[in-house]
Amino acid sequence: MPQQVPTVPAAEVPADAVVLDVREDDEWVAGHIDGATHIPMGDVPARLDELPEGDPLYVTCRGGGRSARVAAWLNQNGYEAVNVGGGMGEWQDAGRPMVSETGNPPRVV
Repeated sequence: MPQQVPTVPAAEVPADAVVLDVREDDEWVAGHIDGATHIPMGDVPARLDELPEGDPLYVTCRGGGRSARVAAWLNQNGYEAVNVGGGMGEWQDAGRPMVSETGNPPRVV
């Protein structure tokens, strides 16, 4: 039986939330939440010492699938993690603020 992962819609993530973005580098560079920590999904187990202090830690990706898997894994390993439902796509659609590393307007890729 799959584990239920706590999930909150992107529009309801608190403004002061501690966010972990598990997308790949090119996705991050195109647009992300200002102040989020970026650790690609595959790197999370090896980089636990880089996780931001957050209780809970909100985990996001592009659409919510990767972040749900990471949040479930973190919860199984003693962290309090919440999946951002709909990911950065829903975040952008909700008009939530984003920044870009490209010099262009932020976007979700």
